[in-house]
Amino acid sequence: MEDELERPNSSSEKRYFPESLDSSDVDEEGLLACEDLELNPFDGLPYSSRYYKLLKEREALPIWKEKYSFMENLLQNQIVIISGDAKCGKSSQVPQWCAEYCLSVHYEHGGVVCTQAHKQTAVQLALRVADEMDVNIGHEVGYVIPFENCCTSETILRYCTDDMLQREMMSNPFLGSYGVIILDDTHERSIATDVLLGLLKDVLLARPELKLVINSSPPLISKLSSFYGNVPLIEVKNKHPVEVVYLSGAQKESFESVVHLIFEIHHSGEQGDIVVFLACEQDIEKAYEIVCQEGSNLNPDLGELVVVPLYPKEKCALFKPNEETEKRCHVYQRRVVLTASSGESLIWSNAVRFVIDVGVERRKVYNPRIRASSLVMQPISQSQAETRKQILGSSSSGKLFCLYSEEFATKDMRPLKAAEMQEANLTSMVLFMKRVDIAGLGHCDLMNRPAPESLMQALEDLDYLAALDNDGNLSEFGIIMSEFPLDPQLSKSILASCEFDCVDEMLTIAAMVTAPSCFSRLPRGAEAAALTCWKTFLHPEGDHFTLINIYKAYQDATLNSTSEHCVEKWCQDYFLNCSALRMADVIRAELVEIIKRIELPYAEPAFGSKENTLNIKKALLSGYFMQIARDVDGSGNYLMLTHKQVAQLHPLSSYSITKTTPEWVLFHKFSISENNYVRITSETSPELFMQLAPQYYFSNLPPSESKDILQQVVDHLSPISTMKKEQKMCEKCPETTEQRCTLQ
Repeated sequence: MEDELERPNSSSEKRYFPESLDSSDVDEEGLLACEDLELNPFDGLPYSSRYYKLLKEREALPIWKEKYSFMENLLQNQIVIISGDAKCGKSSQVPQWCAEYCLSVHYEHGGVVCTQAHKQTAVQLALRVADEMDVNIGHEVGYVIPFENCCTSETILRYCTDDMLQREMMSNPFLGSYGVIILDDTHERSIATDVLLGLLKDVLLARPELKLVINSSPPLISKLSSFYGNVPLIEVKNKHPVEVVYLSGAQKESFESVVHLIFEIHHSGEQGDIVVFLACEQDIEKAYEIVCQEGSNLNPDLGELVVVPLYPKEKCALFKPNEETEKRCHVYQRRVVLTASSGESLIWSNAVRFVIDVGVERRKVYNPRIRASSLVMQPISQSQAETRKQILGSSSSGKLFCLYSEEFATKDMRPLKAAEMQEANLTSMVLFMKRVDIAGLGHCDLMNRPAPESLMQALEDLDYLAALDNDGNLSEFGIIMSEFPLDPQLSKSILASCEFDCVDEMLTIAAMVTAPSCFSRLPRGAEAAALTCWKTFLHPEGDHFTLINIYKAYQDATLNSTSEHCVEKWCQDYFLNCSALRMADVIRAELVEIIKRIELPYAEPAFGSKENTLNIKKALLSGYFMQIARDVDGSGNYLMLTHKQVAQLHPLSSYSITKTTPEWVLFHKFSISENNYVRITSETSPELFMQLAPQYYFSNLPPSESKDILQQVVDHLSPISTMKKEQKMCEKCPETTEQRCTLQ
């Protein structure tokens, strides 16, 4: 067998099969058919000519040289770690080899799942790998991302986001449908990946037949090796000479330097696309406007400058130019891709010859004391800087322009990217941990333990939301909340909407706030026209109600349109983001399915009535009673009730557009930044939230004018009615639901 593997064969792919798969598995007719055409073992059909064309490209990848070594290690060990730089081929080839291994043992222990940190890469990799394996996407190869499942029960290899595999563990803790689990992009240090790394230690002990493959960039390998012990390591070398140009002298205004450098490269006449790493999404927008505006005045002989904004946090296509379009185009096109941190894995083009790196990023860091995030500008890590260099891939003439000094790179940059677990709100993570029956983090080994303060805040919040019982375990409410792939506060609001008969409206709100913003990014000069259009959707009760109006108008437009193009035209006319509204539609449909599956009551929609408006506010307050603000001076300066941060209404808020300032508001989001804005706000009253959550405010609110006002409100409320209300809010699910929770 070893001789067969080592024998060079240019016409077909080399496969590794253990002795368990021998010639007796193929009948005589099959052998005769194979003499004429080589059959694809995954679907039994002859390979297409495209398969052989792609095979040559695969064999040129740096990872390909390690195939035999990897298959040997996978066969003999339970865990294999692969260290490889960006674009070495580990994310596309290793899962295919694992699929071959599972095929060779007749899928005795299940198929293959490969996690990704970003949903865009999960989709793109699935499409690419299905093409390389010569099978149909959605059948043998598929993908699962939040609110989108492109797999069947027969899918052999699935790509999914790390949070989706984590969710799968709630119903299938030992992941019995998989024989090989591949954790990719572990260097991204997302919460879900770190949790999976910890939980899989116990799963591997319970399932000795399960294989775990960990893909990572070289800087994290020593940490992974010490975390998992003495396990095989396969290193993939992918070093190409890249010219690195550092900034000399003091650091200048990086944004101006970026724009100047883009045009300098373009004027040089050297061909190749440019990728620019900026600090944040606002900088992407700003640079996009400037480069588009100034690029239109350039000498056409230099070629066309095509600017591509790539927002890593949103559902967008990866940057991968269409080569056929380029060939048909007579004018040379140079693409300028503008992205930010986490955009490194979205660049798949081999046409990139220049990378511009500002060396800093705006990170969202959560502060548990004030239950809010701060946007902090800080240097990127040395590992991120190295990844950006690797985007130049096999280009021998690639240039990396670092808009920072070498001293800055060595002294100010940390070696590794910070783990998201140490900088994020952990409430959703702790809810998940409780759901998989892990009481606290003591039973889950983590590479980087989160701060105790963050854990305490997460447990407190779950307790306030009635998700925990007196023993600190999940209550029946908590079990149902964990069923929803949403923020726990939003899940609690949906549960409360069952009591207040406004489930239909609450599901629409949940879908709209979970999807990307439904408002389009405006070209300069179109602001007035957009505001005029948006005014048609405004609701006097606030932004949550405005979102319902927008969704209902979108639904009407969809029903009345003859084609998808008409819907897009309608969105364009009203300056709305069509893809965001489509996503909201998909999210809402999945939430409806969950409601039906767990048999929660679903009242008929009654949007527009006074009673329904009050009920929606009650449902929202049930989840977001910790997010109340008061206008302290009558001029729009809102003070958060539970801490002393002051913010203004967001410019796109319905109140900002109509120039009204309600005294009390419930808000969906708040981040501390240059412009402190509360986003998605609706008017509320102290009478309302003091009835729903009195204990929270009097145990958490420091002495203040706001607390005095609330005390007056409580004094005016009847003690009997308040007692009844508290008793009602403490009731658990109806009897039928209670039984279902116990079963779960």
